[in-house]
Amino acid sequence: MSIETKTHGHLMATESAEAMDVFCRAATQPVDAGKLADAKAIFTIARGSSDAAANVLSYEFMRELSVPVTSLPPSVFSLGKGVCFDGFGALVISQSGASEDLVRAAKGAGINGASVMAITNQTGSAVEAASEATVPIGAGPELAVPATKTVIGSIGAGMALLGGIVPDYKARTAKSVAALKGVSTNHPRAKALQSALLRARNVYVIGRDTGYGAAHEVALKLKECCSLHAEAYSASEVLHGPLQLATNPLMVLILDTGSDRIQDSLDQAEVRFKGVGCDVHRISPTDIDLSDLVPAAAAAVLLAVIYPVILNTALALGLDPDTPETLSKVTQTT
Repeated sequence: MSIETKTHGHLMATESAEAMDVFCRAATQPVDAGKLADAKAIFTIARGSSDAAANVLSYEFMRELSVPVTSLPPSVFSLGKGVCFDGFGALVISQSGASEDLVRAAKGAGINGASVMAITNQTGSAVEAASEATVPIGAGPELAVPATKTVIGSIGAGMALLGGIVPDYKARTAKSVAALKGVSTNHPRAKALQSALLRARNVYVIGRDTGYGAAHEVALKLKECCSLHAEAYSASEVLHGPLQLATNPLMVLILDTGSDRIQDSLDQAEVRFKGVGCDVHRISPTDIDLSDLVPAAAAAVLLAVIYPVILNTALALGLDPDTPETLSKVTQTT
């Protein structure tokens, strides 16, 4: 699929096209996990797209390490007194490493006993200074406001960190990366997906396991770039109360990582939404002839596939995804 790059969107187009190369480098870098390897539980600390990447990684870490991994609101430290972290790990993910609440959270977690690791794209950042060690994303400059290559690179960096703890996972990651070499991420139904998004007023993005984190990122990008109302749901949760919204016109985008464990859940959601007349679309790495990827790598591939679709949808709507009107590259929150 061609990507319009004349004026609007050229930054996002260029950067999203670099994303899989960034992922492959980040995922295969050597990493010493240090004391994080012995953590009784790991708390991720992130905002926005970085939090979506953290969500992807949380499923992978829990599956491989058999310890709880969940998100901690940075405000616990930036606005509150903090919590005890003795024996726990903190994984701070920040593309810029500059958001003040994340810096405070990294410092607070360390002071309160955590082993603090950071994933950032900015060498010498304040988050890096507050952490014991850093896994670099290595994406180079990212100038478009919507993050793309740093999001996918964050997933890769987290996989490298996990590989530093679990040698077998490192080997499986290397196998997945080898399968990605030279693969085009142009989706064969890109035009149909774009047409569906152009018709849509409300979008559910549905995933399971690592695909759920990817769903959060896709929903965020649809809001950022296309001003579309989009929400992310787990395939299991969406069949409760949220299913009722399907009585209004609704597009449903299902992100299928290909894992055997999630097929029944995704199939059930697909049948239910089609049964009430929703415009349902399902994408998977198998659409571009990829299979047997580790789940986090599959989630990264789904993002790489859908970013150009979102970009071209924004352009068709007359929007500039490089510089959304109300947003800035570094968001300072407390």
